[in-house]
Amino acid sequence: MNTLALQQQALLDALFQRPGGEGAARARQTLDAWLAPHAGRGLAAYQANGHALAERSLMAAYPVITQLIGQENMAPLARALWHRHPPVRGDLAHWGEALPLFLQHEEQLAHLPWLADVARIEWALHQAGGAPDAQTDAGSFARLADEDPQGLTLALAPGTAVFTSTWPVASLVTAHREGQPRLDEVARRLRDGVGESAVVWRQGMRPCAAGCTAAAAIWLGALLQGGPVPDALNRATACDDAFDLSAWLAQAVQQGLVVGVVDARAPLPSHTPTTEEAP
Repeated sequence: MNTLALQQQALLDALFQRPGGEGAARARQTLDAWLAPHAGRGLAAYQANGHALAERSLMAAYPVITQLIGQENMAPLARALWHRHPPVRGDLAHWGEALPLFLQHEEQLAHLPWLADVARIEWALHQAGGAPDAQTDAGSFARLADEDPQGLTLALAPGTAVFTSTWPVASLVTAHREGQPRLDEVARRLRDGVGESAVVWRQGMRPCAAGCTAAAAIWLGALLQGGPVPDALNRATACDDAFDLSAWLAQAVQQGLVVGVVDARAPLPSHTPTTEEAP
C-alpha cells in the first residue's frame, strides 16, 4: 500500500473503533504516527460527524424502533452499532441491516424481546423503498386459465418479504406507522403472547406492511422462491383448508402485491422454508 492508502486506513481504523477500548488505543497510536500533531483534533471531529450520521441514518431506517425505545436510547444504540458493524459502502442508506441481530443479543433490551422481529420488518420496508420499479402485467393473468398452472407462479411486487414471529409484530409496526390497531390492543396481544405473520411490499412508490394469516405467509413464501402455483397452494391449504385463493388474489392484485404471472422455477422440496421465521 502507498503512503496515502496507509494514512486513510489508519484514519478508518481509528474512526470505527469503539472509544475507550484497547483496539481504539492501538488505532490512535498508529494514526498519531502518521498524522501527528493534528490527528487528535481531526479524529474527534470525524468521530462526532460519524456518530451524528449514524444516529440520523438509523432513525430514518427504523422509525418504529425509535418510537418504541425513544430517541434518547436510539442515539447511543446507533453509535454502538456504528462501531460494532461499521458501514462498508459510501451510501449510508445501505447501513443498518445488522440492527435486528444486534437487538436480539442486547442484554439491556432483553425485556423487549419483540424488538428484533420488528426491526426485521422495518429493514424490509427500508429496502422495499429502494426496490426496482415494476408494472402490473394484467394480460399475463390469462395464463392461469390457458396453461398448465404447474408451470406457472405469481410475480410479486419488488421488495416483497414475508415474516413469521411469535410476537404480534405486524400489529406493532402498523400501529406506529398507521395508527391501527390501537396501542391498547397491541399491548393486550403482547401480554397474551399472540404470534403474527407480516408481509412487506411496495405499492407504487410506497413501502407497505400488513398482517397476514399463517396460510397466506406460507403461500407467499413459496411464491417468493418461484414455486408453482399448485405446490404453493397445497402448502397453504395444508395450514388452513379455508384459504381462498380467488379472494386473496383479487385483493393482492388491487393492492399491487401481485404484478403478474410468470414461468415457475423448479418445484420446491417439502423441507424448504417459505417464510423468514424468527430464530
